[in-house]
Amino acid sequence: MSRVHITDLTLRDGHQSLIATRLRIEDMLPICHQMDEIGFYSLEAWGGATFDACVRFLKEDPWERLHRLKTALPKTPLQMLLRGQNLLGYRHYADDVVRSFVQRSVEGGISIIRIFDAMNDTRNLQVAIEATREAGGHAQGTICYTTSPVHTSRQFVGMARAMVEMGAQSIAIKDMAGLLTPSATRELVSELVDAVSVPIHLHAHATSGLSELCHWQAIEAGCRHIETAISAFAGGTSHPPTESMVAALAGTRYDTGLDLEALQEIDAYFREVRKKYARFESDYTGVDTRVQVNQVPGGMISNLANQLRDQDALDKFDAVLREIPTVREDLGYPPLVTPTSQIVGTQAVMNVLAGERYKVITNEVKHYLMGHYGDTPGPVNPIIRGKAIGNSEVLECRPADRLPPEMDTLRSEIGELAGTEEDVLTYALFPEVGRQFLEQRRDGMLVPEPLNPPQATTAAGCPAPVEFNVTFHGESYHIKVTGSGHRREDSRPLYVTVDGLPEEVLLETLEEIDVVPGPAAGAEGQKRPRKPAARRATRPGDVTTSMPGTVIDVLVSEGQEVQAGTPVLVLEAMKMESEIPAPVSGVVKAVNVTKGQAANPDDALIEIEA
Repeated sequence: MSRVHITDLTLRDGHQSLIATRLRIEDMLPICHQMDEIGFYSLEAWGGATFDACVRFLKEDPWERLHRLKTALPKTPLQMLLRGQNLLGYRHYADDVVRSFVQRSVEGGISIIRIFDAMNDTRNLQVAIEATREAGGHAQGTICYTTSPVHTSRQFVGMARAMVEMGAQSIAIKDMAGLLTPSATRELVSELVDAVSVPIHLHAHATSGLSELCHWQAIEAGCRHIETAISAFAGGTSHPPTESMVAALAGTRYDTGLDLEALQEIDAYFREVRKKYARFESDYTGVDTRVQVNQVPGGMISNLANQLRDQDALDKFDAVLREIPTVREDLGYPPLVTPTSQIVGTQAVMNVLAGERYKVITNEVKHYLMGHYGDTPGPVNPIIRGKAIGNSEVLECRPADRLPPEMDTLRSEIGELAGTEEDVLTYALFPEVGRQFLEQRRDGMLVPEPLNPPQATTAAGCPAPVEFNVTFHGESYHIKVTGSGHRREDSRPLYVTVDGLPEEVLLETLEEIDVVPGPAAGAEGQKRPRKPAARRATRPGDVTTSMPGTVIDVLVSEGQEVQAGTPVLVLEAMKMESEIPAPVSGVVKAVNVTKGQAANPDDALIEIEA
């Protein structure tokens, strides 16, 4: 068989790569009928970052999105991306959660599940592969392609054989960073075709500008399944254009049989749609050959830029790119794909911003070094491991073997907020964000982030400012008002971006802040106590953070004795958690922050008296 089959990625990886996964279901459904008539091998339309984006930003139920897409695309198999034992989240889940999620995904309309592990540890793929086949889906085992002193084509071939033995019905080469070269592609595909009897699929991002050549070499070497995106969402950090590859193969023995003019009509639709999402366009979505040196995937580049912009440190972007290979080497050369790309990238940012390597080590790096994500591809720097985890146990078993069943506990935790098993799984993947989503749905308060800033005017009829800079304690923040929500009991939500990061702010009038109305307050109302703002850190016992974040947990209370180096706060910054230690031994004099509160650099978050 010579015909080449195409999986189109526009509905998932195309917009994930180029407009931060913000494409809404309302802009997908009108074109689904035409896409369904093309004759694609499959359409990747779910998984990856889409689940998170739906719940966090778009306020769409991701399960409902899947059901609507399946209804609108009855002829074409739907495909999703699954992070093995991580599912679509950022930690390993117990086997019962994995099996339930896979079963519900197949029942909801997914035909093909592409299953990968960020460490290329095949032990973390076993349960997902088994569950997919048991549910009646097609299980596709995945090689996360990368280059390093410890990665070889022989190793990748061995991995493919292991996945086929587990039950994988096809093998995908996932080149998430665009690292493949034409010659490396031909060599790897040729060896895989000779080694396994199942079809080989190529998924290669266009970041380095080489992907079209790599696809051609893969086809020549025996690959018959390639992946592309409609040209409106192709190129740069996305994938080769569907129309271009169809045109290139037309009239050859590899002819796809797809209608170029019909594809062009679909492209015209998406070109207009993309204009609506201009605010989510990134400056880092063009061809970038630096990836061949630093191995940073395109999506990771744009995320790093946003993270540094949030810290008012975009001038350190090149320094972070130079730091990433060092952190990756220290951690044993993991492939840079979710979640290891976030783990390595965030640690590199912290190293650069702190001016000292590993002065602050994220909890995720600690868990990684304890084996909670699986075996590292290469040896870990023993000095860094000792500094991060000391003599803590390093797991040698499959990480999920240590996890007890979770589904019953999750059902109990979320309670009546979950109307279906799918709701329980939403909460399982993203506990805080998922609970908030389910609460907002219950209360009829699901409001997606706006596509455009509001057009506001002052009382005098002049245009009101919706974009400005604010300085707190010497730190400047760029604020852009993007919308407002319905008034609540004593406040109104205002949607803004802070240095590009979407936030929700609750506004209260001075009267509402000072007075609580109601019978208990009396005729004049009752004064509401206010927590004083944290002062600037100036004393040796002041607990501070080197970057803005959110307090996830406060581990001490006033009057408690602590030892220097003991964790006193857990802070989330850039989707990673870090424990903030006590700088001195002594007694906690004051706790100036609470769980969920923003923490700013140089504020005295906790005061310790030596």
